[in-house]
Amino acid sequence: METGLRTAAYIAATILFILSLRGLSSQVTARKGNIYGMLGMGIAIIATLTCSGLDAFVPILIALVVGGAIGARMAQTVAMTAMPQLVALLHSFVGLAAVLVGFATYLAQTKTGSVFEIEIFVDVFIGAITLTGSILAYLKLKGSVSGRPLLLPGRHLLNLVLVTSAVGLGYLFVQGTGTEGLWQLIAMSLIACVLGAHLVAAIGGADMPVVVSMLNSYSGWTASAAGFMLGNDLLIVTGALVGSSGAILSIIMCRAMNRSIWNVIFGGFGSDSGKSPAPSTDAAPEGDIQETQVDEVVERLAAAKSVVIVPGYGMAVARAQHKVHEMTEILRDRGANVRFAIHPVAGRLPGHMNVLLAEANVPYDIVLEMDEINDDLPDTDVVLVIGANDIVNPGAETDESSPIYGMPVLQVWESRFVVIMKRSRATGYAGVDNPLFYRDSAHMLFGDAGTSMDGIVAELRAMAPAGAGA
Repeated sequence: METGLRTAAYIAATILFILSLRGLSSQVTARKGNIYGMLGMGIAIIATLTCSGLDAFVPILIALVVGGAIGARMAQTVAMTAMPQLVALLHSFVGLAAVLVGFATYLAQTKTGSVFEIEIFVDVFIGAITLTGSILAYLKLKGSVSGRPLLLPGRHLLNLVLVTSAVGLGYLFVQGTGTEGLWQLIAMSLIACVLGAHLVAAIGGADMPVVVSMLNSYSGWTASAAGFMLGNDLLIVTGALVGSSGAILSIIMCRAMNRSIWNVIFGGFGSDSGKSPAPSTDAAPEGDIQETQVDEVVERLAAAKSVVIVPGYGMAVARAQHKVHEMTEILRDRGANVRFAIHPVAGRLPGHMNVLLAEANVPYDIVLEMDEINDDLPDTDVVLVIGANDIVNPGAETDESSPIYGMPVLQVWESRFVVIMKRSRATGYAGVDNPLFYRDSAHMLFGDAGTSMDGIVAELRAMAPAGAGA
């Protein structure tokens, strides 16, 4: 009876997880999707607790209370700008848990047989890759480690040697009896840790949103492998859902960037290892940067019939999304057609900009993807780029030596007037210069995006008709 109830609970939780993923596919239903996910996890936890013996119940309950308290604290204090690195850090916890559970299961010897040992080996291998890869991604996103790719000579051969060595150790591990294979498991774990770090180290900053998505996929497959090892059907299904959805999202993002998923995962697969790109002549800056001020921007916005806003990581840093929403409402009340242009890798997390705009209550119907709005940019009066850089870089189309060459970008330079809000002339996360800054139609509004938006909203309100933007 107890087993039947647990199976029924696991089936219910699985259905809720599937509904959660479906809900998270759209901004409109994302909140409902989160609720489904929380309900599913709650049912799974309760079912596991009620079916556990008293000796296991108390430690699990303590872990839930302590972990829940830490998680709640992190959710309350983390800023949206720190969300990408937090997600990467949480992925590392999944990898660490898989490694520890794998070793504990092996040492406990609850089952025997080659299949069981392969399950342990695969679980620890994927978990170790996820662990170190996620930690390095966290450090890159936090800025503690440079976002530039580390392209070691013969790096693909190195990856092949590491994987081959792990497979060889796996063969020896399965041949052993009892706990004789402990040293192979430890050696493989160290190799997998090096492999995970090396894979992420070779990936450049412009691809980090895809990396976060891929690490999410790795964590799912790790959980699924742990499910096979522990004989837990729910863990198998849940891990497979997370793993496959993360992989699909990564592929979709890569297609939108005109990149191969293998190119991203292996850090420039097929390029000349260890060689620096040839000096670029096409992307060499020509002309002078034109600066602008808030009053000129306000005049342009007030006269514009069509306005496109391109949000980027700088908007997240300045927490300017609420002021951007205020400005949008004022301009729409004045009769302007205001829309948002979202690049697939804007920010440092998949959907980062969508979440920020939803938080500020920006209407979903005016938030458009790159493919939906690029053709309209030549007919746009004003484009306001708020803290974005690489996703509006024309060098991606013209500079073959650029690390972002071939990535589709928002062609904001085609519009009549471009305002680029930045703190300085610094390069973007990919570490490459942006020729857009030197275009005739481009004008730089230097300073904190939040402060600049405060000034723009204040002046627009002063000239807006009574009651506009309210």
